[in-house]
Amino acid sequence: MRILDRYVIKEFLKTYLIIFFSFAVVFIVIDVVDNLPRLIRNGATTQQATIYYLLRLPYLVVLTSPVTVLLTGLFMMNALSKHNESIAIRAAGVSIKRAMLPLFAIGLLISIGISAMGEYLLPWAETQRNYVYDVQIKGEQPDDVMLKASVHYQGKSNDFYYFGFFDGYKNNLKIIDLTRIDYGSKEIIEHITASSADWNGSRWILRDCEIRRFRAGKQVLHQYYPETNLAILDVQPQDFIRITKKTLSLSFWQLKDYIRRIRKLGDNPAKEIVDLHMKLAFPLTNLIVIFFFMPIATSNTRSKGRGWVIMLGLVVCFAYLIVVRIIQSLGYTGVIHPVWAAWLPNAAFTILGFAFLKKAEI
Repeated sequence: MRILDRYVIKEFLKTYLIIFFSFAVVFIVIDVVDNLPRLIRNGATTQQATIYYLLRLPYLVVLTSPVTVLLTGLFMMNALSKHNESIAIRAAGVSIKRAMLPLFAIGLLISIGISAMGEYLLPWAETQRNYVYDVQIKGEQPDDVMLKASVHYQGKSNDFYYFGFFDGYKNNLKIIDLTRIDYGSKEIIEHITASSADWNGSRWILRDCEIRRFRAGKQVLHQYYPETNLAILDVQPQDFIRITKKTLSLSFWQLKDYIRRIRKLGDNPAKEIVDLHMKLAFPLTNLIVIFFFMPIATSNTRSKGRGWVIMLGLVVCFAYLIVVRIIQSLGYTGVIHPVWAAWLPNAAFTILGFAFLKKAEI
Protein backbone atom coordinates (compact mmCIF):
# COMPACT_ATOMS: atom_id res chain seq x y z
CA MET A 1 0.00 0.00 0.00
CA ARG A 2 2.85 2.36 0.71
CA ILE A 3 4.15 1.88 -2.85
CA LEU A 4 0.71 2.69 -4.25
CA ASP A 5 0.32 5.72 -1.97
CA ARG A 6 3.70 7.07 -3.03
CA TYR A 7 2.84 6.52 -6.69
CA VAL A 8 -0.48 8.35 -6.39
CA ILE A 9 1.10 11.27 -4.50
CA LYS A 10 4.00 11.51 -6.97
CA GLU A 11 1.75 11.53 -10.03
CA PHE A 12 -0.61 14.07 -8.51
CA LEU A 13 2.11 16.51 -7.42
CA LYS A 14 3.92 16.23 -10.76
CA THR A 15 0.76 17.05 -12.70
CA TYR A 16 -0.22 19.75 -10.19
CA LEU A 17 3.07 21.64 -10.64
CA ILE A 18 2.84 21.47 -14.43
CA ILE A 19 -0.70 22.88 -14.45
CA PHE A 20 0.14 25.46 -11.76
CA PHE A 21 3.06 26.94 -13.70
CA SER A 22 0.99 26.88 -16.90
CA PHE A 23 -1.76 28.85 -15.16
CA ALA A 24 0.79 31.29 -13.71
CA VAL A 25 2.27 32.01 -17.15
CA VAL A 26 -1.17 32.41 -18.78
CA PHE A 27 -2.52 34.74 -16.09
CA ILE A 28 0.63 36.88 -16.01
CA VAL A 29 0.56 37.23 -19.79
CA ILE A 30 -3.12 38.26 -19.64
CA ASP A 31 -2.38 40.71 -16.83
CA VAL A 32 0.59 42.17 -18.72
CA VAL A 33 -1.49 42.69 -21.86
CA ASP A 34 -4.28 44.25 -19.80
CA ASN A 35 -2.29 46.48 -17.43
CA LEU A 36 1.13 47.13 -18.94
CA PRO A 37 -0.03 50.12 -21.07
CA ARG A 38 -1.48 51.68 -17.92
CA LEU A 39 1.80 51.17 -16.04
CA ILE A 40 3.82 52.65 -18.94
CA ARG A 41 1.51 55.70 -19.12
CA ASN A 42 2.18 56.32 -15.43
CA GLY A 43 5.94 56.18 -15.96
CA ALA A 44 6.73 52.74 -14.53
CA THR A 45 10.31 51.52 -14.97
CA THR A 46 11.10 47.93 -16.00
CA GLN A 47 12.09 47.10 -12.43
CA GLN A 48 8.89 48.55 -10.97
CA ALA A 49 6.72 46.71 -13.51
CA THR A 50 8.54 43.44 -12.78
CA ILE A 51 8.06 43.82 -9.02
CA TYR A 52 4.41 44.75 -9.58
CA TYR A 53 3.72 41.52 -11.48
CA LEU A 54 5.75 39.30 -9.14
CA LEU A 55 3.73 40.61 -6.20
CA ARG A 56 0.59 39.53 -8.05
CA LEU A 57 1.59 35.85 -7.98
CA PRO A 58 0.26 35.05 -4.45
CA TYR A 59 -3.18 36.32 -5.50
CA LEU A 60 -3.12 34.18 -8.65
CA VAL A 61 -2.10 31.12 -6.62
CA VAL A 62 -4.98 31.57 -4.17
CA LEU A 63 -7.51 32.37 -6.91
CA THR A 64 -6.66 29.51 -9.28
CA SER A 65 -5.76 26.80 -6.79
CA PRO A 66 -9.19 25.03 -6.78
CA VAL A 67 -9.24 24.88 -10.59
CA THR A 68 -5.63 23.67 -10.59
CA VAL A 69 -6.48 20.86 -8.15
CA LEU A 70 -9.53 19.87 -10.20
CA LEU A 71 -7.66 19.80 -13.53
CA THR A 72 -4.83 17.84 -11.91
CA GLY A 73 -7.26 15.25 -10.65
CA LEU A 74 -9.12 15.06 -13.96
CA PHE A 75 -5.92 14.42 -15.93
CA MET A 76 -4.64 11.93 -13.36
CA MET A 77 -7.89 9.97 -13.09
CA ASN A 78 -8.25 9.92 -16.88
CA ALA A 79 -4.72 8.50 -17.20
CA LEU A 80 -5.44 5.80 -14.61
CA SER A 81 -8.57 4.77 -16.50
CA LYS A 82 -7.06 5.06 -19.98
CA HIS A 83 -4.03 2.87 -19.18
CA ASN A 84 -6.10 0.36 -17.19
CA GLU A 85 -4.23 1.19 -13.99
CA SER A 86 -7.50 1.53 -12.12
CA ILE A 87 -8.43 -2.01 -13.22
CA ALA A 88 -5.08 -3.31 -11.93
CA ILE A 89 -5.65 -1.56 -8.60
CA ARG A 90 -9.06 -3.17 -8.16
CA ALA A 91 -7.73 -6.55 -9.33
CA ALA A 92 -5.23 -6.35 -6.47
CA GLY A 93 -8.16 -6.12 -4.06
CA VAL A 94 -7.78 -2.39 -3.39
CA SER A 95 -10.78 -0.13 -3.84
CA ILE A 96 -10.43 3.05 -5.84
CA LYS A 97 -11.60 5.03 -2.84
CA ARG A 98 -8.81 3.56 -0.71
CA ALA A 99 -6.22 4.00 -3.46
CA MET A 100 -7.12 7.66 -3.85
CA LEU A 101 -7.23 8.32 -0.09
CA PRO A 102 -3.83 10.15 -0.18
CA LEU A 103 -5.43 12.74 -2.48
CA PHE A 104 -7.74 13.85 0.32
CA ALA A 105 -4.70 14.32 2.56
CA ILE A 106 -3.03 16.35 -0.21
CA GLY A 107 -6.21 18.38 -0.68
CA LEU A 108 -6.33 19.12 3.04
CA LEU A 109 -2.66 20.16 3.04
CA ILE A 110 -3.20 22.39 0.00
CA SER A 111 -6.21 23.96 1.73
CA ILE A 112 -4.11 24.67 4.81
CA GLY A 113 -1.28 26.02 2.66
CA ILE A 114 -3.61 28.31 0.66
CA SER A 115 -5.20 29.49 3.91
CA ALA A 116 -1.77 30.30 5.37
CA MET A 117 -0.78 32.09 2.16
CA GLY A 118 -4.00 34.11 2.30
CA GLU A 119 -3.33 34.99 5.93
CA TYR A 120 0.33 36.02 5.71
CA LEU A 121 1.84 36.25 2.23
CA LEU A 122 -1.14 37.59 0.26
CA PRO A 123 -1.87 40.62 2.53
CA TRP A 124 1.81 41.59 2.48
CA ALA A 125 2.09 41.16 -1.30
CA GLU A 126 -1.09 43.14 -2.00
CA THR A 127 -0.01 45.94 0.35
CA GLN A 128 3.38 46.17 -1.35
CA ARG A 129 1.84 45.98 -4.82
CA ASN A 130 -0.56 48.84 -4.06
CA TYR A 131 2.34 50.87 -2.65
CA VAL A 132 4.47 50.23 -5.76
CA TYR A 133 1.64 51.32 -8.05
CA ASP A 134 0.17 54.24 -6.08
CA VAL A 135 3.33 55.74 -4.58
CA GLN A 136 6.33 54.66 -6.65
CA ILE A 137 4.71 54.59 -10.09
CA LYS A 138 1.88 57.16 -9.88
CA GLY A 139 3.74 59.39 -7.42
CA GLU A 140 0.85 59.76 -4.98
CA GLN A 141 1.34 60.46 -1.29
CA PRO A 142 0.76 57.50 1.03
CA ASP A 143 -2.74 57.64 2.52
CA ASP A 144 -2.52 58.95 6.08
CA VAL A 145 -4.56 56.62 8.32
CA MET A 146 -3.74 58.55 11.49
CA LEU A 147 -6.05 61.50 10.80
CA LYS A 148 -9.83 61.43 10.68
CA ALA A 149 -12.51 64.12 10.65
CA SER A 150 -16.23 64.11 11.54
CA VAL A 151 -16.35 60.81 13.42
CA HIS A 152 -19.69 59.33 14.51
CA TYR A 153 -19.37 56.59 17.09
CA GLN A 154 -21.74 54.36 19.06
CA GLY A 155 -20.72 53.24 22.55
CA LYS A 156 -21.86 50.26 24.61
CA SER A 157 -24.43 51.98 26.85
CA ASN A 158 -26.79 53.75 24.45
CA ASP A 159 -24.34 56.61 24.05
CA PHE A 160 -23.66 58.35 20.77
CA TYR A 161 -20.52 60.36 20.07
CA TYR A 162 -19.48 62.98 17.59
CA PHE A 163 -15.83 64.00 17.28
CA GLY A 164 -14.86 66.88 15.06
CA PHE A 165 -11.29 65.68 14.47
CA PHE A 166 -8.92 62.92 15.58
CA ASP A 167 -5.12 63.30 15.42
CA GLY A 168 -3.56 59.84 15.74
CA TYR A 169 -0.03 61.23 15.91
CA LYS A 170 -0.81 63.18 19.08
CA ASN A 171 -3.73 61.00 20.31
CA ASN A 172 -5.85 64.11 20.48
CA LEU A 173 -9.59 64.75 19.93
CA LYS A 174 -11.23 68.04 19.01
CA ILE A 175 -14.89 69.10 19.44
CA ILE A 176 -16.44 66.31 21.50
CA ASP A 177 -20.19 65.79 21.76
CA LEU A 178 -21.68 62.87 23.70
CA THR A 179 -25.40 62.09 24.03
CA ARG A 180 -26.90 59.32 26.16
CA ILE A 181 -30.46 58.16 25.53
CA ASP A 182 -32.96 56.19 27.59
CA TYR A 183 -34.65 53.96 25.04
CA GLY A 184 -37.48 53.20 27.44
CA SER A 185 -38.66 56.79 27.59
CA LYS A 186 -36.94 57.78 24.32
CA GLU A 187 -35.49 60.82 26.03
CA ILE A 188 -32.00 62.29 26.34
CA ILE A 189 -30.71 61.66 29.86
CA GLU A 190 -27.21 63.11 29.54
CA HIS A 191 -25.35 65.46 27.23
CA ILE A 192 -21.58 66.04 27.51
CA THR A 193 -19.43 68.41 25.48
CA ALA A 194 -15.71 69.22 25.53
CA SER A 195 -13.43 71.32 23.39
CA SER A 196 -10.62 68.74 23.30
CA ALA A 197 -9.22 65.58 24.90
CA ASP A 198 -5.72 64.05 25.15
CA TRP A 199 -4.97 60.35 25.73
CA ASN A 200 -2.52 59.78 28.62
CA GLY A 201 -2.07 56.06 27.98
CA SER A 202 -4.99 54.81 30.06
CA ARG A 203 -7.77 57.44 29.84
CA TRP A 204 -8.75 60.72 28.23
CA ILE A 205 -8.04 64.13 29.78
CA LEU A 206 -10.94 66.36 28.74
CA ARG A 207 -10.79 70.17 28.62
CA ASP A 208 -13.65 72.67 28.83
CA CYS A 209 -15.95 69.81 29.70
CA GLU A 210 -19.64 70.44 30.42
CA ILE A 211 -21.95 67.73 31.77
CA ARG A 212 -25.72 68.12 31.67
CA ARG A 213 -28.21 65.53 32.97
CA PHE A 214 -31.94 65.48 32.29
CA ARG A 215 -34.99 63.90 33.83
CA ALA A 216 -38.46 64.04 32.32
CA GLY A 217 -37.21 66.52 29.76
CA LYS A 218 -35.81 68.95 32.35
CA GLN A 219 -32.18 69.67 33.21
CA VAL A 220 -31.39 68.45 36.73
CA LEU A 221 -27.57 68.82 36.73
CA HIS A 222 -24.95 71.05 35.16
CA GLN A 223 -21.23 70.67 35.85
CA TYR A 224 -18.28 72.42 34.26
CA TYR A 225 -14.65 71.17 34.42
CA PRO A 226 -11.78 73.20 32.96
CA GLU A 227 -9.91 69.87 32.94
CA THR A 228 -10.98 66.38 34.08
CA ASN A 229 -9.92 62.76 33.81
CA LEU A 230 -13.35 61.31 34.56
CA ALA A 231 -14.01 58.04 32.69
CA ILE A 232 -16.49 59.55 30.25
CA LEU A 233 -15.42 58.43 26.77
CA ASP A 234 -15.92 54.75 25.92
CA VAL A 235 -13.33 54.80 23.14
CA GLN A 236 -9.57 54.41 22.61
CA PRO A 237 -7.28 55.96 19.99
CA GLN A 238 -6.90 52.73 17.99
CA ASP A 239 -10.66 52.72 17.37
CA PHE A 240 -10.25 55.75 15.11
CA ILE A 241 -7.37 54.50 12.97
CA ARG A 242 -8.78 54.18 9.49
CA ILE A 243 -8.23 51.02 7.50
CA THR A 244 -7.63 52.23 3.96
CA LYS A 245 -6.51 48.85 2.66
CA LYS A 246 -8.82 46.50 0.80
CA THR A 247 -9.89 43.40 2.71
CA LEU A 248 -7.59 41.38 0.45
CA SER A 249 -4.66 43.23 2.04
CA LEU A 250 -5.75 42.39 5.59
CA SER A 251 -5.03 39.25 7.56
CA PHE A 252 -7.84 37.36 9.31
CA TRP A 253 -7.20 38.99 12.68
CA GLN A 254 -6.70 42.46 11.21
CA LEU A 255 -10.01 42.15 9.37
CA LYS A 256 -11.73 40.86 12.51
CA ASP A 257 -10.45 43.87 14.46
CA TYR A 258 -11.57 46.17 11.66
CA ILE A 259 -15.10 44.70 11.83
CA ARG A 260 -15.16 45.46 15.55
CA ARG A 261 -14.26 49.08 14.83
CA ILE A 262 -16.90 49.38 12.11
CA ARG A 263 -19.58 48.13 14.50
CA LYS A 264 -18.50 50.57 17.17
CA LEU A 265 -18.71 53.39 14.65
CA GLY A 266 -22.30 52.38 13.88
CA ASP A 267 -21.69 51.16 10.31
CA ASN A 268 -22.79 47.88 8.74
CA PRO A 269 -19.81 45.49 8.29
CA ALA A 270 -21.70 42.93 6.13
CA LYS A 271 -19.12 43.03 3.32
CA GLU A 272 -16.21 42.65 5.72
CA ILE A 273 -17.90 39.75 7.58
CA VAL A 274 -18.38 37.89 4.28
CA ASP A 275 -14.73 38.45 3.35
CA LEU A 276 -13.63 37.36 6.84
CA HIS A 277 -15.38 33.99 6.57
CA MET A 278 -14.30 33.60 2.94
CA LYS A 279 -10.71 33.57 4.19
CA LEU A 280 -11.61 30.24 5.83
CA ALA A 281 -14.24 28.91 3.42
CA PHE A 282 -12.54 29.46 0.05
CA PRO A 283 -9.33 27.47 0.79
CA LEU A 284 -11.48 24.43 1.64
CA THR A 285 -12.58 24.40 -2.01
CA ASN A 286 -9.28 22.67 -2.75
CA LEU A 287 -10.51 19.71 -0.71
CA ILE A 288 -14.09 19.75 -1.98
CA VAL A 289 -13.16 19.54 -5.70
CA ILE A 290 -11.45 16.18 -5.10
CA PHE A 291 -14.89 14.58 -4.83
CA PHE A 292 -15.66 15.53 -8.41
CA PHE A 293 -12.88 13.70 -10.23
CA MET A 294 -12.90 10.38 -8.35
CA PRO A 295 -15.54 8.68 -10.59
CA ILE A 296 -13.36 9.13 -13.70
CA ALA A 297 -10.90 6.49 -12.50
CA THR A 298 -13.66 3.88 -12.58
CA SER A 299 -15.14 4.76 -15.96
CA ASN A 300 -14.70 2.27 -18.78
CA THR A 301 -11.69 2.88 -21.05
CA ARG A 302 -13.75 2.75 -24.23
CA SER A 303 -16.77 4.44 -22.78
CA LYS A 304 -17.80 7.81 -24.11
CA GLY A 305 -19.13 8.51 -20.63
CA ARG A 306 -15.66 9.30 -19.33
CA GLY A 307 -15.51 12.43 -21.46
CA TRP A 308 -18.89 13.49 -20.14
CA VAL A 309 -17.72 12.94 -16.56
CA ILE A 310 -14.66 15.14 -17.21
CA MET A 311 -16.86 17.82 -18.73
CA LEU A 312 -19.30 17.59 -15.86
CA GLY A 313 -16.49 17.92 -13.32
CA LEU A 314 -15.23 21.10 -15.02
CA VAL A 315 -18.74 22.53 -15.26
CA VAL A 316 -19.38 21.85 -11.57
CA CYS A 317 -16.10 23.51 -10.54
CA PHE A 318 -16.68 26.66 -12.56
CA ALA A 319 -20.32 26.69 -11.47
CA TYR A 320 -19.07 26.60 -7.89
CA LEU A 321 -16.85 29.66 -8.45
CA ILE A 322 -19.74 31.52 -10.11
CA VAL A 323 -22.13 30.61 -7.28
CA VAL A 324 -19.56 31.75 -4.73
CA ARG A 325 -19.36 35.18 -6.34
CA ILE A 326 -23.14 35.54 -6.68
CA ILE A 327 -23.88 34.55 -3.09
CA GLN A 328 -20.94 36.66 -1.93
CA SER A 329 -22.57 39.69 -3.59
CA LEU A 330 -25.89 38.86 -1.93
CA GLY A 331 -24.09 38.73 1.41
CA TYR A 332 -22.50 42.12 0.73
CA THR A 333 -25.92 43.71 0.22
CA GLY A 334 -27.52 41.97 3.22
CA VAL A 335 -29.92 39.81 1.18
CA ILE A 336 -28.26 36.74 2.74
CA HIS A 337 -26.70 36.64 6.20
CA PRO A 338 -22.95 37.31 5.76
CA VAL A 339 -21.88 34.06 7.45
CA TRP A 340 -24.26 32.00 5.29
CA ALA A 341 -23.01 33.82 2.20
CA ALA A 342 -19.50 32.53 2.89
CA TRP A 343 -20.30 28.94 3.89
CA LEU A 344 -23.46 28.02 1.94
CA PRO A 345 -21.65 27.21 -1.36
CA ASN A 346 -19.23 24.90 0.49
CA ALA A 347 -22.07 23.07 2.21
CA ALA A 348 -24.09 22.64 -1.01
CA PHE A 349 -21.17 21.48 -3.15
CA THR A 350 -19.86 19.14 -0.45
CA ILE A 351 -23.21 17.32 -0.56
CA LEU A 352 -23.00 17.27 -4.37
CA GLY A 353 -19.42 15.99 -4.08
CA PHE A 354 -20.54 13.00 -2.02
CA ALA A 355 -23.00 12.18 -4.80
CA PHE A 356 -20.07 12.16 -7.24
CA LEU A 357 -18.02 10.03 -4.87
CA LYS A 358 -20.73 7.37 -4.82
CA LYS A 359 -20.15 6.89 -8.54
CA ALA A 360 -16.67 5.57 -7.79
CA GLU A 361 -16.82 1.78 -7.65
CA ILE A 362 -15.88 0.12 -4.38
